[in-house]
Amino acid sequence: MLDLLNVLPECLGGKGWLSQADAAPYQRDWLDRFGVAPLGVARPADTQEVATVVKACRKAGVRIVPQGGNTSLCGGAVAQEPNSVILSLSRMNHIAPPDAASGSVLVEAGVVLSALHAALEAHGLIFPMHLGAEGSARIGGLIGTNAGGSQAFRYGLMQDLVLGLEVVLPDGQIWNGLRAVQKDNAGYQLRKLFAGSEGTLGVITRVVLQLYPAPRSRVTALLALPNHEAAIEFGTLVRQEAAEFLSALEFFSDLGVSLALKHIEGLAFPLGNRDDAYVLIELTAGSALVPLDDILASLLEQGMAEGLVSDGALAMSEAQRAHFWRLREEQPEGQRLEGPQIKNDICVPPGRIAAFIAAGAPLCDEILPGARVNPFGHLADGNIHYNLSAPEGGTLAAEKIPALVQALATLATDMGGSFAAEHGLGRSKVALADGARSPTERTLMRALKQAIDPAGVMNPGVVVAALRKE
Repeated sequence: MLDLLNVLPECLGGKGWLSQADAAPYQRDWLDRFGVAPLGVARPADTQEVATVVKACRKAGVRIVPQGGNTSLCGGAVAQEPNSVILSLSRMNHIAPPDAASGSVLVEAGVVLSALHAALEAHGLIFPMHLGAEGSARIGGLIGTNAGGSQAFRYGLMQDLVLGLEVVLPDGQIWNGLRAVQKDNAGYQLRKLFAGSEGTLGVITRVVLQLYPAPRSRVTALLALPNHEAAIEFGTLVRQEAAEFLSALEFFSDLGVSLALKHIEGLAFPLGNRDDAYVLIELTAGSALVPLDDILASLLEQGMAEGLVSDGALAMSEAQRAHFWRLREEQPEGQRLEGPQIKNDICVPPGRIAAFIAAGAPLCDEILPGARVNPFGHLADGNIHYNLSAPEGGTLAAEKIPALVQALATLATDMGGSFAAEHGLGRSKVALADGARSPTERTLMRALKQAIDPAGVMNPGVVVAALRKE
């Protein structure tokens, strides 16, 4: 152990190694539920240094916890035991010039998502991944959790946007799969194997990402609706009529609006009337000749005529569009600042969102009476962030939370959905997954972990239960 604590500072230098005393900013998860003090934080500057760290830790029998922006909501990027080194990719943030002809770009895994967006603007290209944490989430972590975001229904999850990967494996070998093509079927799809693996199979170091031309026209609307059933019906209409122009279809509730307005500075409610549900719609096109304003205005008029929409507004400026989006994206922060909460990352077939919300309410009231339910998320792909806050002035009974989470997970599964949509399993949902997925499915996952990381050094206890040594 002492050898490792001498070797890593020597190999990585002053910027590349943080001792335990300086590890506090990397130690706890975003919700402050998980994390113990590690031996230190390794901050390698390139792939070779990552390999050096992995080899040294494996030799010393020390666990490795890869960490991107540490925005995990399931505790998957912090140490579970003191005999661990956090491997932060924060210094590996280079973005190569994009290849416009091929529609791709090579980036290091530590690149912050918003920095990638900014770097692509001058080239007329976009990377179509947007989420509330894009100012801190890093590319490697987004791949590790197979993140989705607000445009997943149109462009896919991270696994669909990754063309090639470079990964340092648990024994320190480097797999170079940086091929910038969509069609590469020379064997198992390894690049997709690492998407969603949450650092349990290796350390993603460099990535080739799929890019798209930036839209030349855009129109955005915020709508109020009487209930979630109306939101589903109107959302179905939008998908039928707007089709290939639809790039975002988000929903949230009035409780979420109230908490955001209460706690987030600079937010204001932009509509004349409040209602039970809200939908944020965005249409984009590659041609300025497409009459997006007419399409959306027609949909809004039809929605009001059919009693599905009670109020709405079209964004008349980029500042107003940004404010609409901020009202949606500040939902998690508004609820966090309200106090104790329970997060559930649910996915059901889109047409069953309202049914899940309706069926979930009595479950919550039975197990945690008075808890306030705040559902929001991605209407087009069925992803519900089904979050609960304590009753006003009250608390959430910690001993009842596992039963509630289990009940909601069972409800999602029974509806043909999933209890883990885009946040991953991390540490918090491993036991839930072991109980909710078939033995065959979990055995396959453990077999993959055992085959690639037989020593169990990579992020133990995440995704699958920690491997036991015979």
